[in-house]
Amino acid sequence: MSLNITLAFGGGAELLFGNVKENKVTLEKAVEQWTIKTLLVWIKDNLLQHSPEMFIRGDTIRPGIMVLVNDCDWELLDKNDYVIEDGDIVTFISTLHGG
Repeated sequence: MSLNITLAFGGGAELLFGNVKENKVTLEKAVEQWTIKTLLVWIKDNLLQHSPEMFIRGDTIRPGIMVLVNDCDWELLDKNDYVIEDGDIVTFISTLHGG
């Protein structure tokens, strides 16, 4: 069985992904349980086109990028440990802007 989710990028984060603001992806159930932490590795390996240091720090998202799951702040949902569900919309919004 697989999970079909939507990944959205905004606030400039999409620039790291070839200016693509939304990706509908299928995650195979090869992983016992998909979490934000395992999703970040998948994103880094499959979608991120350059400058991983601008998106990921260690095994989590870098400060300055807000993460929403179904429009809810991931900090309310166990952050990296949130278990991804079929149909989830995971949004990454950069809050860092030049000026």
